[in-house]
Amino acid sequence: MIIPLLKGLATTLKHCFSKPITLQYPEVKRPVYPRFRGHPELVINDDGSRRCVACTLCKVVCPSKAIKVIEPAEGEHHEKYPVQFIIDLTRCIFCGFCQEACPKGAIKLNNLYELAQYDKSILVYDINKLTQETSQIRMPDWL
Repeated sequence: MIIPLLKGLATTLKHCFSKPITLQYPEVKRPVYPRFRGHPELVINDDGSRRCVACTLCKVVCPSKAIKVIEPAEGEHHEKYPVQFIIDLTRCIFCGFCQEACPKGAIKLNNLYELAQYDKSILVYDINKLTQETSQIRMPDWL
């Protein structure tokens, strides 16, 4: 009867003096794995222009129809670019098909995982929200 009590007390004391394994979440964020898929993001070139040529392949391949609108325009040198690009993140299933289908590598999935909102209209991203200045795209690209 006393031996199980001492074993339980030893286990309790061992855990009291060991390093805690929890993270202080809002201050310390958990690192994600390299293959983690966050929400889609439009990639910009070194000169500041978007890589997207508005081919709409990502819209066609999206199984959940999360990519709502891609409105193409044509530049003075006959290059295509999107004027309007809208993704509804409430419909997105983060499958990565849009990233695989893009011939220019213009859409990537980033590392952001905090998407909880009270208002659903905040999760409808337009072309300005999708083009991030400080990109959170994962470094080792697995595709």
